[in-house]
Amino acid sequence: MELLDWIILIATLTFIVLYGVWKNNSHKNINEYLKGGNEARWWTVGLSVMATQASAITFLSTPGQAYHDGMGFVQFYFGLPFAMLLICLFFIPVYHRLKVYTAYEFLEKRFNLKVRTLTAILFLVQRGLAAGITIYAPSIILSVVLGWDLKILVVLVGLLVISYTMIGGTKAVNVTQKQQMFIIFLGMFLAFGFIIKRFPEGIGFTEALKIAGHAGKLNVIDFSIDLNNRYTFWSGLTGGLFLALSYFGTDQSQVQRYLSGKSVKESQKGLIMNGILKVPMQFFILLVGVMVFVFYQFEPAPLHFNPKAVAAVKASSEGANFIALEEENLRIQGQIKNALIQQNWDLHSLTEQNLLQRNQAKTLIAKAAPDQEVNDKDYVFISFILKYLPSGLIGLLLAVIFSAAMSSTASELNALAATTTVDLYQRNYGGQSPMHYVSASKAFTLLWGIVAILFASVGSLFENLIQLVNIVGSVFYGTILGVFLIAIFIKKIKGKAAFWAAIVSELFILVLFTLEIVSFLWLNVIGAIFTVFLGFLFQFIFKENQKIPSAEEY
Repeated sequence: MELLDWIILIATLTFIVLYGVWKNNSHKNINEYLKGGNEARWWTVGLSVMATQASAITFLSTPGQAYHDGMGFVQFYFGLPFAMLLICLFFIPVYHRLKVYTAYEFLEKRFNLKVRTLTAILFLVQRGLAAGITIYAPSIILSVVLGWDLKILVVLVGLLVISYTMIGGTKAVNVTQKQQMFIIFLGMFLAFGFIIKRFPEGIGFTEALKIAGHAGKLNVIDFSIDLNNRYTFWSGLTGGLFLALSYFGTDQSQVQRYLSGKSVKESQKGLIMNGILKVPMQFFILLVGVMVFVFYQFEPAPLHFNPKAVAAVKASSEGANFIALEEENLRIQGQIKNALIQQNWDLHSLTEQNLLQRNQAKTLIAKAAPDQEVNDKDYVFISFILKYLPSGLIGLLLAVIFSAAMSSTASELNALAATTTVDLYQRNYGGQSPMHYVSASKAFTLLWGIVAILFASVGSLFENLIQLVNIVGSVFYGTILGVFLIAIFIKKIKGKAAFWAAIVSELFILVLFTLEIVSFLWLNVIGAIFTVFLGFLFQFIFKENQKIPSAEEY
């Protein structure tokens, strides 16, 4: 990194933190602190919702996912627009009518305190883990590639987020996320343009698409029906729908974004904006990864993108074998390049050899350095950035990664503090002054920030990070969504039945996840449907009688 990169990176992060604190450093009550005084307009809500989901993992891992596996991952988001419509129609009006601070307050009004507390705790567990992952993910990758100390990076990202989130509350999160999304889009568009510009003479965007298509990277839709296949049209439309319903409709880190809207219509328009833009945004990020793949058809690509793993295997007894494999792989890459220049598309044999050599490299790394990460998807894009992008743009892209990490983590800490304060602390220790709960919220923000930093400091990297976050959510989201579906749509099922349905359903999902019977996306569908089914069953067993609030009451 050059001096210019450091200046751009530090200036960007400093401005975001100071601006967030300066604009929002005074709060009279918990409404101002947790809901921003309900002043957010629809574009602020929409950008904040997008920024909350678009973590650093998105911009580090998604291009690498496309580099290896193509565009099929976009199917994961096919159910999202439909989920936005359902939330706008059924969830948002209820939340605003009740003037709740968290989604789980509604469950006490509909059921009882036990159901509210259970769902709040389930949220705190899964979102607390996710907050650690969103700090850990960019930190470990940047530490490996840049040679920076992992723990210092974890603490740096964590403290930056804690500072303005704790001081500024929800409004600080909202205003900084608008700036962060501008930086993110600017950086990604500039990176995309630079990749196209660096293609060899005679290779433009159209030719690049043709190369990617022959390599199978543009296979967007898979209509196969296979419960073990993670990304198909059907898993995205069903599992993705249920995951999006759970995440945007019941996860406080998202609910809090649109609870800060000026009105129901402002919140609804913000979510519709997200529904319209999210799939194209993910498509574009995947396309960036595909263009990186095409770029490496004409430039020598590393045999393995994790530099720390490569250094470890070269220093081991398998070093000579790895170096010989590297030389052979460069020869194969050279043949692929020459074939493409001559527009010879019969590359199946060469690409198979290339893939075989990369798998052999992973085997050597696993054998010689078992403590190193053999999955290098998360290192593809950052390696490209540091090696090929010009000075200045490197600093901007690193600012994109840090901004994304900060925006998603800020929303998570803000939501964790709100849920802990409102659903647990205030519910059991009421009657205090308004400023007391503001101070409590700030203290819980700090506490959850420390928890996230500690978890990130001892976390371990496994599989592709963009998938890891979704896997963690899928284990819990289905059950929580099932409870909310019962609460909104099925008046016959009462509190006791809903409580035990959630308990049994979550245990069942944990068993399914442990045994790896189905792909994680289907856990959302199974969890939600099983919770509803058990709700009916337990209601029949308990024959519970409870007065259901009228429509006017909620």
